[in-house]
Amino acid sequence: MKRLKDALLLSEQGYKDLKKAIGACTLTNLSMMLPFCVTVMIFRELLEGITEGSTDTSAIWKLWIFGIVSAVAVFLCAKNDYRKTYIASYKESNKTRERLAEHLCGMPMSFFNTRDLTEITSNMMSDCSAMESMLSSTIPPLIADIISSAVMCVMLAFFDIRLALCVFITIPLAFIIIIASKSKQKKLFRSQNDIKLEASARIQEYLEGVKIIKACGVSGKRHEALDRTLRALKDMSVKTELAIGVFISGASMILQSGIGITIFAGCALLLSGKVELLTLLMFLLMATRIYGPILAVLGQLSTLMHLDVVTDRMRSLMIADEMGGTEKTDGGNIEVIDARFGYNDEEVIHGVSFKVEKESVTALVGPSGSGKSTMSKLIARFWDVNGGCIRFGGKDIKNISPSSLMEHMSFVFQDVTLFNDTIFNNIKMGRESASDEEVYAAAKAAFCDEFVSKLPHGYETVIGENGGTLSGGERQRISIARALLKDAEIIILDEATASLDPENELFVQQAIARLVENKTVIMIAHRLRTVADADNIIVFDGGRIAEQGTHRQLMEKGGIYRRMYELQMNAS
Repeated sequence: MKRLKDALLLSEQGYKDLKKAIGACTLTNLSMMLPFCVTVMIFRELLEGITEGSTDTSAIWKLWIFGIVSAVAVFLCAKNDYRKTYIASYKESNKTRERLAEHLCGMPMSFFNTRDLTEITSNMMSDCSAMESMLSSTIPPLIADIISSAVMCVMLAFFDIRLALCVFITIPLAFIIIIASKSKQKKLFRSQNDIKLEASARIQEYLEGVKIIKACGVSGKRHEALDRTLRALKDMSVKTELAIGVFISGASMILQSGIGITIFAGCALLLSGKVELLTLLMFLLMATRIYGPILAVLGQLSTLMHLDVVTDRMRSLMIADEMGGTEKTDGGNIEVIDARFGYNDEEVIHGVSFKVEKESVTALVGPSGSGKSTMSKLIARFWDVNGGCIRFGGKDIKNISPSSLMEHMSFVFQDVTLFNDTIFNNIKMGRESASDEEVYAAAKAAFCDEFVSKLPHGYETVIGENGGTLSGGERQRISIARALLKDAEIIILDEATASLDPENELFVQQAIARLVENKTVIMIAHRLRTVADADNIIVFDGGRIAEQGTHRQLMEKGGIYRRMYELQMNAS
């Protein structure tokens, strides 16, 4: 059972609930024998009445009453069975999803660079649902059927061991066929799952790029790629289902042949006078009761064979290392010391060193791909440096817990991320403990009132997936309101106004001015006129610092910064 716990990635409570579910299913199976026993006893009374010429009606009425009691007992056992299996499995599945979500929050961004988001979504939804099905409909009934069948066969052996062997002999043979085909089924499931992930990725790519596909007139070509993947998924699904159907049908036929063996052997024993008709009838009734649940479970064994495929992917997620660090920080200066970093094997930051003073404005500028955005994300510890170190308040940020570090930082990115929720709730994410008045105050400071007042439900308006119903400037202002509400000492601005029209840029610039008052600011900008008043401007080129200083110093130096600045002024 411990191996089953590890295989299913169960929590301690989930493991306890699984054992209770198996016990409840076993109890239900055994309770189902009561009506059969009542039926056999009624037949016995009727046969004795026919042979002896009189029927004991009082005994039959007692058996009817006992039958009603047994039906109530079956109902209560089934109710307990449902609560212990289905409800418990739903709770465990929900806990597993929450554990995965919490674990993913602690992962470095490099983890998501190497993983397909479609696969992670499949882990959290499809794989958890598959485990939920195993915990409710497959594993407890299967183990309970094995236990109850063994118990019933032992009980039947007390009546006639020969007929008991006839009933029991096909059960292990059926399971041998299933176990022998496990490797083949597992291989098919892996292939089917790979194609499913590819199909999901193709569908997501198609939906996300449908505007480009229409604009460029390449729908036929893109349809062909999607159709090819879907056809491959269809063919693989048919192949998998056919193979599984052959194995399951073969096992079912062998299992049910036990009834024929019991009838053949029973009739031979009955004709030779070695067994009574009532005993043979009881064995036939019991055989159908034993085989019925096993046949139902056999149809779901393909899901159980899929267990390794499902849990291997989930296990790879659960064992992935989270970002370390347990120390707390009180804030302070930021020091970057000989920092080196690369995506996979390609280094993009080469021995960078600089200092960000508390309550100063530091601008990171340079050509596209020079490393400035990467550097800001290293400071925020979205990734850990491969060499050198970054210190915050004198402590290496690798030793600071990510949650403690995030308490001191707020972000305003060019690509704003909003949730399919109300405007109020999107702003309140900045600080969940904030009062309603504080949320409204932050929204007003970020100039959100100007457009929220025009919406049908005001701050309770649901804004759609990633704020799809709002303009870029409106979404940016909500992002700034969120940062204002958080009130962190460090503000990281990444091209916050790069893609806005002049009117929205004015609103956003005014909101940013309020946001950065008395804060430590790190800003990434392509428009150099927006960083002219920065305390320190760091110019990146090819992953290295080419020059740094104030606007005046860099202009006097006549290097990369001056050349970029003059080009932009001439262009404007």
